[in-house]
Amino acid sequence: MRERRWESPAKLEFGDVLALEERLAAQGLEPAVPAKDIICYIEDWTVEGPDDFDRLDPWSTEDVTLVHILEGWRGDFFLLAGGYHQVYLRHQALGTYCSVSHPWKIQAPLRTHYPRAMFWLGFRHAHGFIRVRLQTAEVIAPGETRADHQRDLWLAERQHAFQEAISLLDLPVESFVEKGNVVLRSSNQHVPFFCSWPDAFGPCQFEFNTSDAFEFLVPAGRLAATWGGGAGEDNHEPATVRAYLTGFSEPALEEFQAVAPGAYYAYRCSAHCPLDDLPEVLRAIAPAGRLYATLCEFQTQRLLPGREEASAVIGVVGAYGGFQVEVRLNRAPLPEEAMSGWLEQLLSLPVTYAPLPPFP
Repeated sequence: MRERRWESPAKLEFGDVLALEERLAAQGLEPAVPAKDIICYIEDWTVEGPDDFDRLDPWSTEDVTLVHILEGWRGDFFLLAGGYHQVYLRHQALGTYCSVSHPWKIQAPLRTHYPRAMFWLGFRHAHGFIRVRLQTAEVIAPGETRADHQRDLWLAERQHAFQEAISLLDLPVESFVEKGNVVLRSSNQHVPFFCSWPDAFGPCQFEFNTSDAFEFLVPAGRLAATWGGGAGEDNHEPATVRAYLTGFSEPALEEFQAVAPGAYYAYRCSAHCPLDDLPEVLRAIAPAGRLYATLCEFQTQRLLPGREEASAVIGVVGAYGGFQVEVRLNRAPLPEEAMSGWLEQLLSLPVTYAPLPPFP
């Protein structure tokens, strides 16, 4: 789901993170201690090639994905995705995964949503999928009522935006409003259909699967074309395109490199390590990698009895040789104007509201 998020704007030393762990424990919470094994999530780690991943050999890793990133790309999405698909067919196996993302543009005028949206065309073992995601101008988490005055407009915009994508992709999916929420429903019961990442008034993402991996190559090209003119035209708006490759051998990854020779590469994965190892992991992915680890999870009524209940996660973010602290909540347990003050008192650090977008 979409989350409310605050962060400490200043860079911290790791000693400051350990001092925060002690302050949280003193308030009756149960943060991770330095020796505790945790999961460290790594993303945006720019590398020269697949073998750079060897720098993480001291730790156990999983969900390793190499991302090809093309910035300012103006090409033919059908040809690009088809190229990745051809290499995928030569190396597909249970556990391999390939997807290509591209922005698309909602044509209707909007006030509560951004016109820039995103889709992913993907290939898994023995099937393909198309995933479409929207972005609201403001994060309104389920259970919050502060946007109720815009509910009708919000619902109309979201339903219309989804319908634009559904029509361009020619999917057997209908969108409608039911009990004050946007609902999507597939009439094809033979393939999986998922809705997720909910905002207050409905899902902001759907995924439609197919047993024919070729089925969405042409429709995805139509959706990509909403971003600008046709391929090669002067008015074709440049886009940042990403391809995600999971579960492949290094020889296979080298073969994928020929599909998009202008791309640069970045890894993302999760690593298992003691909390105390975070500075060493950050050095391993320097200078541009980013890591995240959970320091503490709790229910807010534990500290705010009698207030609205919310789930809170305090995390450590590492990047460019320093650390920050973030707090994510599934909803705000206090009035909006009181949240920053309460969190600053909890952390003994200044914080700013900094929601994460659902896509780069």
